[in-house]
Amino acid sequence: MELVFMLVKITSTILLVGLIGMLIHLYDSLVLKPERLRSKLQKQGIRGPPPSFLIGNMLEMGKTGSKESNLAQEGKQTITHSCSAIVLPFLDKWRKQYGPTFMFSMGNLQVLHMSHPDVVKEMTVYSSFDLGRPSYQKKGLDPLYGEGILHANGAVWAHQRKVLAPEFYMDKVKGMMKLMVESAVALINEWNNKIDSEGGVADIKIDEYLRNFSGEVISRACFGSNYKEIFSKLRELQEIACKKVIWQGIPGLRSLPTKSNREMWRLEKEVHTLILNEVKEKSVSEKNILQMIVKGAKSSNLSHDAIDNFIVDNCKNICFPAYENGAVTASWTMMLLALYPEWQDKVRAEVLEIFGDQLPSFDMLHKMKTLTMVIYESLRLYPLGCMLTREAVQDMKVGGIHVPKGVSIWVMLMTLYKDPNIWGSDVDKFNPERFVNGINGACQLPHLYIPFGTGPRSCLAQHFAMAELKILLALIHSNFTFSLSPKYRHSPIMNLIIEPEFGVDLLVRRV
Repeated sequence: MELVFMLVKITSTILLVGLIGMLIHLYDSLVLKPERLRSKLQKQGIRGPPPSFLIGNMLEMGKTGSKESNLAQEGKQTITHSCSAIVLPFLDKWRKQYGPTFMFSMGNLQVLHMSHPDVVKEMTVYSSFDLGRPSYQKKGLDPLYGEGILHANGAVWAHQRKVLAPEFYMDKVKGMMKLMVESAVALINEWNNKIDSEGGVADIKIDEYLRNFSGEVISRACFGSNYKEIFSKLRELQEIACKKVIWQGIPGLRSLPTKSNREMWRLEKEVHTLILNEVKEKSVSEKNILQMIVKGAKSSNLSHDAIDNFIVDNCKNICFPAYENGAVTASWTMMLLALYPEWQDKVRAEVLEIFGDQLPSFDMLHKMKTLTMVIYESLRLYPLGCMLTREAVQDMKVGGIHVPKGVSIWVMLMTLYKDPNIWGSDVDKFNPERFVNGINGACQLPHLYIPFGTGPRSCLAQHFAMAELKILLALIHSNFTFSLSPKYRHSPIMNLIIEPEFGVDLLVRRV
């Protein structure tokens, strides 16, 4: 009996010591470590909004531009292209209050906001992986973009780019021209049928048509017949991940069996299965992006168990952005051209002069100067990546500031894209003419304009994306004229990228 009592006492002591140790660790992680990081920044004169206990500034970050959204729902909004205060109102407020450099807290994660041109230049030329992807993105976006990619070390990432980048060089894009044109022609035929059925003028919400076009192109280049189901589930994952990502500063949140987490786990598993089924069904000899990913995985030093994850993560990381980003950019570009018909006329005149009665060819794409200017200006006003985000993997100096290990750095590109000192007094206006001499002639500091990212993590498929956009927009302009529908409600919203909250409605007619 005495022995049993001694065992119970020893066990209780061990459990108590373990509990105390865990509480000490949590207190250090949630309270002391964030305070140490903030103190190091404060000693350099950096200020910011005071954080609340445990959650930091996340409650204010969770607020959106509800006033503008409500006006859009009522159809009373004014269309303006200065949207940073709408999509990220908390940053706009803090920037006015504390200046371009300030800090804030996302739970136990500390963020340093630095919207300085010199910082962008520094990050552009920074080749080391000491500035990695922020930990909150790794935790929050794993289901959408893949754990193997977001957590990849420099060697794995470099291997991925070495294997896959050649598939997206211009000579490879040339071989994909036929499928891009065929998919665009299918969209043209759908709109023609809709115009016929609606008496010569069709009121079309264009977003889903553009996503189907992008999905068809990327699926034929990579997946196969199941692309609609794969992309549909990935888009559901996007909706969930976007709402949860800023809350990843609360440790253990993703592990809790909440309703949204259970839904995310289910979708993640289904996408994983669908992609691997595509791998099994396709011939290994078939020359497409999927097989290049498979080949890259098998030629790497990854373990057998990690190969499947590498394949799935690369498919999600490459194909979903290509599907979503291309469609959203096309939507914003068509909205702007509907709003400014004089530029629509200029694009159409250029397209008809270059194409004549022919379908577009690869060589024709390089001659579309006006269309290129329009796309660049659309990406300036409604950028896909509105900020650069990195995390200091070790203590380092960035922009003249000593950044402690573990601090995330945010550089707001959207703010720099709307700086009149860089772009001129018409910075809030749609003026593609600013790109008449290319990016170098468009602004005082050309290194700031990076629509497809920068450095070792820049977009692999930027040549593919530009070719896809030019073909689609050129064929639409050669067949149709369009204007904004009375149904259109202008409400940019942040959903990992800046997209139209209510879609883009256009009145479409034949030329």
